[in-house]
Amino acid sequence: MREAALSELNENVFSLISKDWLLITAGAPERYNAMTASWGGLGHVWSRDVAFVFVRPTRYTYQFMEQYDRFTLSFFTKEYKKALSFCGSKSGRDVDKFAATGLTASKSAPVYPEEARLVLFCRKLFYSDVVPAGMIDKSIEDFYKNDYHRMYIGEIERCLIKE
Repeated sequence: MREAALSELNENVFSLISKDWLLITAGAPERYNAMTASWGGLGHVWSRDVAFVFVRPTRYTYQFMEQYDRFTLSFFTKEYKKALSFCGSKSGRDVDKFAATGLTASKSAPVYPEEARLVLFCRKLFYSDVVPAGMIDKSIEDFYKNDYHRMYIGEIERCLIKE
């Protein structure tokens, strides 16, 4: 993998996130967790390049997002779809997701899977809880059953691309 400027990326972020999915990983090499996501975004706010992701408090990854200042967003080629599906359907409380899927955790913090084709390293800037009172379009409530997400906005500090 090599360091890259964000300006080098030529990705359709809508497909990248909603169709290809991503892995949110937080923690240190000795203790971390990852979860698959298909919600989120990339953009520019507060004069910074940012990513925003959503994590429910019931997810094991939530405690790592709360405890650590940094997290990674990893994107993969299509052959990793089964591994991503596993990481989105199993809890890290019960299983080592990387060991179960054959992913290799980096030795550095924040942790990322070495098999990723693109990794964004983010530093938390902001969080906000999704609450029913903020839902102008009430159909959004269909995505919740009293288990609302916390949205994290992180400044993208670094980018790695697999060559």
